Amino acid sequence: MVLFVSLLAGCISTPPKSPNNLCSIFQERPSWYRAAQAAEKRWAISPAVMMAVMYQESSYVADARPPRKRLLWVIPWRRPSSAYGYAQATNETWADYKRATSRRFVDRDDFDDAVDFIGWYLARANRELGIHPTDARRLYLAYHDGIGGYRRGTWQRKGWLQSAAGNVSARASRYRGQLDNCRLRRWRIFG
Repeated sequence: MVLFVSLLAGCISTPPKSPNNLCSIFQERPSWYRAAQAAEKRWAISPAVMMAVMYQESSYVADARPPRKRLLWVIPWRRPSSAYGYAQATNETWADYKRATSRRFVDRDDFDDAVDFIGWYLARANRELGIHPTDARRLYLAYHDGIGGYRRGTWQRKGWLQSAAGNVSARASRYRGQLDNCRLRRWRIFG
């Protein structure tokens, strides 16, 4: 029984212990660093920006979903969208990603796939909307409301979203500084 519980615990993904420090996250999970580096190389988006978006979307919870709506204020009902996983990608956008990248066997609750998805989407926003790859605020607005929604300015009527985008920008800036600092100190995961 103890062995079964230990094996099961190894399969369950819990958020990092220090989500406010990117170096600590990558030190705790070196495979995340390697995946973020690979996504950066592929999509030319900084790990600091991708990780800030991921934190805002799921707080690093692998199986995150939007909360259910309530029927008659009590009964759990439908979810407002099909968003799921680290990246909170919807079914439709995830299918677009799979087609565009020819990656058939990817999962929204797999960190490597989710960080690559975020890189892909932010690179698409850079290409189609001209948003600079380091402009975490505007990239997040496009990520949340979609390329078309960003073009139409749907985010302009959502004060809560503008506030969230400001949080993403601040976190990306903090993460960037932390990552630069720990790379300078050559932490063991960067060797």
